[in-house]
Amino acid sequence: MSKFKKKTGSGSQQLSTASLPDIVFMLLFFFMVTTVMRETELFVINKLPGATEIKKLEKKSLVSYIYVGAPRPAFQTTYGTEPKIQLNDQFAKVSDIKEYISQERDARDESEVPLMTTSLKVDEKTKMGIVTEIKQELRQCNALKINYSARKTVKD
Repeated sequence: MSKFKKKTGSGSQQLSTASLPDIVFMLLFFFMVTTVMRETELFVINKLPGATEIKKLEKKSLVSYIYVGAPRPAFQTTYGTEPKIQLNDQFAKVSDIKEYISQERDARDESEVPLMTTSLKVDEKTKMGIVTEIKQELRQCNALKINYSARKTVKD
């Protein structure tokens, strides 16, 4: 006879899953709070030119964006390959800029209107002619604060 007996059928310990829903909801809440949703969907190719001297905008909520570039491949059958202007989520003509700026001004408080900036996000392969036309139209509707968006390049 033996003094020691083998333990049989004990198996491994079960993990407690009582706190699992709390962890899942904490992660879900974290990602919902930290995720930034894109305001507009780009219909144009927009690779910004490089620059060495860059200054960040202070109040991004007072910035109106005008995107300029060739249409994405999905839109090239309809709109061609020439550079197009995108205001919010639609293609536009140069003559539509005046109405766009007035809508942006109407959406703001009267005290914020002088602080508004128009940012041009122009593809690096776009010719300067369309940019000049946009600037002339902005000058006519008295939107004189213009910003050119660029990506930062490293000096050699």
